[in-house]
Amino acid sequence: MTKLDRLPTKADFADITDWVFDLDNTLYPHHVNLFSQIDRNMTAFVANLLQMDPVDAKALQKQYYRDHGTTLQGLMIHHGIDPNDFLEKAHAIDYTVVPANPALGEVIKALPGRKFIFTNGSVPHAEMTARALGILEHFDDIFDIVAADYVPKPAGDTYDKFMSLHRVDTKRAAMFEDLPRNLVVPKALGMKTVLLVPQNFEYEFAEAWEKTSDDNNDVDFITEDLTGFLTRLIS
Repeated sequence: MTKLDRLPTKADFADITDWVFDLDNTLYPHHVNLFSQIDRNMTAFVANLLQMDPVDAKALQKQYYRDHGTTLQGLMIHHGIDPNDFLEKAHAIDYTVVPANPALGEVIKALPGRKFIFTNGSVPHAEMTARALGILEHFDDIFDIVAADYVPKPAGDTYDKFMSLHRVDTKRAAMFEDLPRNLVVPKALGMKTVLLVPQNFEYEFAEAWEKTSDDNNDVDFITEDLTGFLTRLIS
């Protein structure tokens, strides 16, 4: 049985009191592809900043993403950009493509304990996305890239900032993410880890280095249906 086939039980998450969710491609499914708009905006930002053609700009953008966790971090390190300007332009997107998900809202609301969004994006982006989904009101707080001093996941210091700020007992916390590398630290801290993957387990939008295998010990569960996964924990 693979981790994708293994369904969670209430007992698996019985001790969880803090529920931590990544935002993009986690709280909404990969096929919504909202991030493609952000990706285009980031490429345009790099192209304009460095006077590069779009192909070269995209290659550099992806290199910074791989090397530094976010394109923003790479641009700050190598080009000293204003992060607020970048975030505003990157997130100038159409949120109407995000479908409301009242069923997800109901199961998040029903989870026992606190719920957080922990994102490498910005608070405004998280709020707009969660509002479109119809789930914003069910979260206790949003921890974003600004709160992380612009140091993105998977940096250990960023997890430490989040855990310290909210006094999270990692032994009683669960982390939901779409990037395997962002679950390495949470697993080491004792958190329950859940990886969100595209429907039918096809990595249509993922780079090869973003994928996982079933023997990845940093991942406790893999699911392509967040609502269905959480429903099993409260029903």
